[in-house]
Amino acid sequence: MPTVKVFNMAGETVGEVELSEAIFGIEPSIPALHESVKNYLANQRQGTQSALTRGEVSGGGKKPYRQKGTGRARQGSTRVPEYTHGGVAFAPKPRSYRFSINKKLRKLALKSALSQKAADNAVVVIDEIKLDEIKTKSFKSFLDAVGASGKALVVTPEVNDNVVRSARNIPGVQTTIATILNTHDVMNAKTFIVDKAALAKIEEVYA
Repeated sequence: MPTVKVFNMAGETVGEVELSEAIFGIEPSIPALHESVKNYLANQRQGTQSALTRGEVSGGGKKPYRQKGTGRARQGSTRVPEYTHGGVAFAPKPRSYRFSINKKLRKLALKSALSQKAADNAVVVIDEIKLDEIKTKSFKSFLDAVGASGKALVVTPEVNDNVVRSARNIPGVQTTIATILNTHDVMNAKTFIVDKAALAKIEEVYA
């Protein structure tokens, strides 16, 4: 089983913990990761883009010039796509980009993402993540103490308002809870920071 050190919020080592082989020690599935991330990003799309086709723009009812004898290509309307003020060919219309993947694939993708983070030594376990007050400076000091530079995903056992509100103004830092992890957020983060109690929940829920 992979073993990692446990730190406190001051960055001091306070012990060790074994990570579950079934969640943090599998061979990552690249196809599952790709499909899961693609699914997440597609489901975030609003799909509200819209443009007018040649049948929807105003004008163009009169034939611009006679059919023959001008030496130009025949033309029946000034609202075809190649004309200024013409319609758009194959114009995009509002649509839903949503699609679903099955639970087995979604679970495999998440395990693959967590295993990849463990293999990259990017999993940081904290004995307890808590703040007595909402203070971004204190949370930034905590991140610096545990060596989390750049993008980081901070996982707590349940919603902690002080943690969420202290972290939200730090660029690249996201917070979530153990029961709603998603593959995209795990893969997008450079460092996976998890509360020890949240780690136990992850191993219980996703095993």
